[in-house]
Amino acid sequence: MNFKERFYLILAGIFIASLVSCNLIFQKFFTWSPFGIYTFEISVGILPYPITFLVTDLISELYGQKKADQVVISGLIASVFIMVVVLIANAVPSTPWSPVNDDLFQKVFGLQGFAVFASMVAYLSAQFIDVRIFHFWKKLTKGKHLWLRNNGSTVVSQFVDTAAVLVLLCATGAIEWERFLPLLENGFLFKVLVALIDTPIIYAVIYALKGKIDIAHYDEV
Repeated sequence: MNFKERFYLILAGIFIASLVSCNLIFQKFFTWSPFGIYTFEISVGILPYPITFLVTDLISELYGQKKADQVVISGLIASVFIMVVVLIANAVPSTPWSPVNDDLFQKVFGLQGFAVFASMVAYLSAQFIDVRIFHFWKKLTKGKHLWLRNNGSTVVSQFVDTAAVLVLLCATGAIEWERFLPLLENGFLFKVLVALIDTPIIYAVIYALKGKIDIAHYDEV
């Protein structure tokens, strides 16, 4: 296995780990006020999620659209598998001496059906949109302006992701509609901020890999 293949496996592993962790920790919310300018009220599940878009952008740039789509599908399969494992673990009764009893396990790891479904739909929509917009801009600019396709694809896909999951959660009654706009604003602004931060990261990674991995041609799908 050469370096290019090994690095692809590393990126795929980071992508799947980030995605799975999102669905396991999303029930906790926190506030964050960067420089006191704006106060975010967001789920901790949003913390690793932007990493998935950084990884798909890197894979798209280095390996092409086909490889990026494969990772997206792999992430979906991994998420469904973990969801089944958690549901089974939640269904079996705990022993009297178990450090974590049934109620505590349900409270921490219990997956809310509507929330998980909404997350899956939003995930598929956003990731496939991200990959396709990234390659649209790459082909349009003939492989130039990495910052444009990195931010353009991520900003649009993150809005779709945030809006889709909130619409589904509100429509199913999991969240009240009056919380829709505040959560949409908080989630989207946070993701846009992270997208801007990851731009120098993707440039740094591409620069570090010069001579080790050839960038996929802009016509490659």
